[in-house]
Amino acid sequence: MILPFFVYGTLRPGEVNHDLFLRGRTLREEPGRLPGAVLYDGPGHPYAVEQPGGVVSGELITASPQAHAGLLAELDRLEEYVPGDPRSLYERVARDVVRTADGTAVRAWVYVAAPAVAARLRAGGEPIAGGEWRGRRRGRREG
Repeated sequence: MILPFFVYGTLRPGEVNHDLFLRGRTLREEPGRLPGAVLYDGPGHPYAVEQPGGVVSGELITASPQAHAGLLAELDRLEEYVPGDPRSLYERVARDVVRTADGTAVRAWVYVAAPAVAARLRAGGEPIAGGEWRGRRRGRREG
């Protein structure tokens, strides 16, 4: 399924993985919000954990059509996501993301914490106030 990506950590414009993975491969990059999720500070990178009442800030990235399939595979590797593998750190899920500019909802791919990771973070992780990772310590991976 061809969907835009919602990014909230190191894949955001100006962050380290944006240039490595997205530069020259996108049609649009626009601010957005993911409702129903809380952002947690992980070791070196953030995790969005699905949770009612929360909101995560980030960017909605529309890949160029010719880059989408390759980018999807590269981001799955970056996020250590393997469908069905219980060792995955993240899961790639389709969720509604709200465009900040006009308030419209757009279906997008989002990397959220895998169930085991989410349970650990809910039990003892550090939520990031306001759901905004920028300004936090820099890491090597995105969610």
